[in-house]
Amino acid sequence: MDHVAGLPAELTPPVKVALARAVKTMPRSGAVHGALLFEPKWDGYRCVAVRDDQGATLWSRQGKELTGYFPELYSAVAAAVPPGCVIDGEAVIWSQGRLNFDALQQRLGAGPRTLPGLVEAAPANYVAFDVLAVAGHDARDLPLSNRRALLEELATGWEPPLSLSPVTTDRDVAQQWLEDMPHIGVEGLVIKATNQPYTPGVRSWLKLKHRETLEIICGAVIGPITQPSEVVAGLVLDGKLRIVGRSTPLKTSDSTELARWLHPPAGEHPWPTTVKGTALDRFNRDREPVALTLVEPVVVEVSADTAWSGRSFRHPLRILRARPELTPADVVLPDRLQGG
Repeated sequence: MDHVAGLPAELTPPVKVALARAVKTMPRSGAVHGALLFEPKWDGYRCVAVRDDQGATLWSRQGKELTGYFPELYSAVAAAVPPGCVIDGEAVIWSQGRLNFDALQQRLGAGPRTLPGLVEAAPANYVAFDVLAVAGHDARDLPLSNRRALLEELATGWEPPLSLSPVTTDRDVAQQWLEDMPHIGVEGLVIKATNQPYTPGVRSWLKLKHRETLEIICGAVIGPITQPSEVVAGLVLDGKLRIVGRSTPLKTSDSTELARWLHPPAGEHPWPTTVKGTALDRFNRDREPVALTLVEPVVVEVSADTAWSGRSFRHPLRILRARPELTPADVVLPDRLQGG
């Protein structure tokens, strides 16, 4: 693509974005150089909004143009953002007071006939959290505190569907967000140093996901029953035991311990012996058929993040321990998973 009018040549789209690496605990003060800035980790699509002299375009983290899938965001950026700006943020869709990732997935699978109906039924919003260029000047080498000030100035007068991601430097507030926000679908926190420049393609930010402990029903495993490599998770939805996800690969010790409680099915099993890979993990990994080793359903305690599609967990579960003292009938769908 040729140099886009009004933008720094290095920010001609598609634009490389800064990335975050996962951490399991809140970093201590001093663990990262500079003061820390905390913001919600939005459950949406990473979206770079580019405003040049000709209009606006929207781009994914992978460099795919998203403009046509989010016409309402395109119109808002073109109207409210001055030329020469590049903004980093997240496209999200709210449904019944909660972030709805499935609705975003539907957008990218929609054709010209179905897209207008989806836009009307579930309009998207744009949550901005960083700025890479302002008035044609590259801002990426500025510290985050300066870029945030520029972004706040840009956002003066914004109205939905454009919004500014909230931030805090108060660890207690951030901890409260981590505990309180999962019920609206926020996955956790992104943590940045206020003196950091914007680093394209580098995992210089941190992400801390909210996780909770819950019980699932292990109805099958991958690998032999005596040494399973992964658990296939089930929950009772609409009165039937349905596959809702898979676990991360089991450590040898965890595999051996779980195998103590695994037995072949005592009767007819509701699951097939082979499923499409997408039945276990709709967004990643094997799309080829996966062989299941069916087992008599047993309750297993897992650690899960907040990414629940309404029918399945979007990310692998961490197995904590078998709960042989419980029966599958004891497993109750947590409130936040009900109603999808």
